[in-house]
Amino acid sequence: MASGKRAGARAAQPVKLRARPSGPVTSAALFERLDRAEFPASLYLDGASEALKAALLADLRHAWGRSAPGAQPARVFRAAESSVEEILAAYQGISLFSPRDLIIVLQIEDLGRSEKRVNALAEGLARPAGESCLVLVESESDHVRKSLEPMRVACAARWSADPPRRTELATWCTRRLARAGVTAESGVVDAVIEACEGDPLACFNEIDRLMAYGAPTGRLAPAEVTALLRPVAGADLADYLGAVAHGQSGLAARRLGRLLAAGMGEGTVLFALSNLVGGSLGGWARHRDLSMTLGRRLGPPALARAMDALYRAEAAWKGGRADAIAVLEQATRVLCASGGR
Repeated sequence: MASGKRAGARAAQPVKLRARPSGPVTSAALFERLDRAEFPASLYLDGASEALKAALLADLRHAWGRSAPGAQPARVFRAAESSVEEILAAYQGISLFSPRDLIIVLQIEDLGRSEKRVNALAEGLARPAGESCLVLVESESDHVRKSLEPMRVACAARWSADPPRRTELATWCTRRLARAGVTAESGVVDAVIEACEGDPLACFNEIDRLMAYGAPTGRLAPAEVTALLRPVAGADLADYLGAVAHGQSGLAARRLGRLLAAGMGEGTVLFALSNLVGGSLGGWARHRDLSMTLGRRLGPPALARAMDALYRAEAAWKGGRADAIAVLEQATRVLCASGGR
């Protein structure tokens, strides 16, 4: 009987090795796999560029839908709102109606508060079922979250959203246009990247706008793009606030300059900054996600000091004691600076 148990144990061991991790993968290699409709059983996304993560998820969804016309759309979970059992049930479950699923789990770092939950999901990743693909997305962070390492190691592939070089960003933009059936003539993508100073989020916003224009003909010419680009490309208030919320002082300063050059009023920008900070302190927020990001980065004491600085800046500007642009530049630097908790 004992020997039978040992034989049974030996027979069960190979089941744990179905999703052997393959380590980091480059953007180019991942693109090739998606174009061949070859999806990893599990994929871990991390890195500093949230714009690139969003772009990859869009590319992944498109490739998934193209490989199986009529397939169900991706199932999206948030780690803070879903149990490990729910996530694994979606990943490992197979039915006649849905033999393969694309499952995306956002803000996976919320699982890091529980070592038990992290280990449970990591173990489940080794037992995929059917041809489903599970994507774990970690939000940007100033430091490596060591508590999430078991999940990173357990995934079949890992991709990091590092700031791209211009040649790599050009590939992203070209693929984005191709998904919409638009072909860009030589020089078009380079013109967009140059106008946006290599900022991925600003580039993608411009590309999306150009796609709508080029969709009827399926082509974009350099002359058309030059005429269509905004007076200052990337001049979006939400983009500026996003850079402030993440503490990216250089990028925030450039985006502030674009906003002002595009004609946005100084009072509008100052109000938006006050709303960003007030929202992180529990008040009403126009951009709730960005306010929460700022709150996590600074903490209550630094937020209170920042709000006080904004009040003083507004009073100095309205009282004629300071230049409006200088006030906004100083406020941007203060909010981007690291705050003690």
